Amino acid sequence: MAIAVPSQTPWYVASLRVLRSVFQIRRFPGVALLIIVFLLVIPGLFAELIAPHDPIKGALSLRLKPPMWQKGGSINHPLGTDKVGRDVLSRIIHGSRVSLRVSIEAILVSGIIGTTLGLLAGYFGGKTDALIMRLVDIALGLPIILMALVFVAALGPSFTTVIVIITVFLWSRYARQVRGETLSLKERDFIARARVAGASHFRIMFRYLLPNVVNTLIVLATLQLGFVILLESTLSFLGAGIPRPTPAWSANRVHLLGTRIWRRPARLLLTSS
Repeated sequence: MAIAVPSQTPWYVASLRVLRSVFQIRRFPGVALLIIVFLLVIPGLFAELIAPHDPIKGALSLRLKPPMWQKGGSINHPLGTDKVGRDVLSRIIHGSRVSLRVSIEAILVSGIIGTTLGLLAGYFGGKTDALIMRLVDIALGLPIILMALVFVAALGPSFTTVIVIITVFLWSRYARQVRGETLSLKERDFIARARVAGASHFRIMFRYLLPNVVNTLIVLATLQLGFVILLESTLSFLGAGIPRPTPAWSANRVHLLGTRIWRRPARLLLTSS
């Protein structure tokens, strides 16, 4: 009787399988979280300790230095310098703090406003629902670029203006999502028992309904994080974002379009200045 000998898998095939399994987000959700923390949160928290140079001060004698792996580059400026001689790597590191702050504050304010209005619309229904949903339709139909330019003309470019613009653009998404969840949840038995027990409308909304939509809000806020950073980049490109010379991932990119972006495409992917 022949004995089946299991075939040995080549080492490189086994290594590829291990790497594939590690980076499957559904199996190891912590990997994606660790990557985000490492690339975004940690540099933002310890920017002063990590950044090799001052992100605002520059020297014209060092302007437009290439990255260190290209001819004329220097290890003192690993990613080169911008048109006024500021270190690109230092601006990326400090810019993560600004971009992270913009994203968190804008998402937090938008989430609070949208969640409150969504709970009111879904719970009370009727005219309250109709009024709030018409406001949502108006907010979803607003041209964000035009509104941003109007806000900047009225208020001036600043950090607060960016938060206001993004909040006006995002709150409706939270309101619509929470309203849909509330319409389903308010028909459940535990809400009926709360009403029979004499719970007030405020208590029912924020004690019984809100905890049941938190998971949805967390997922929505996570998906909005990258979108907010891209939106803030668009606003900054148009002059309606973070004012110069504050380092941000989106700030001061205009000079790249007319200088070295086509000859040095790596700067487009890496620069924040």
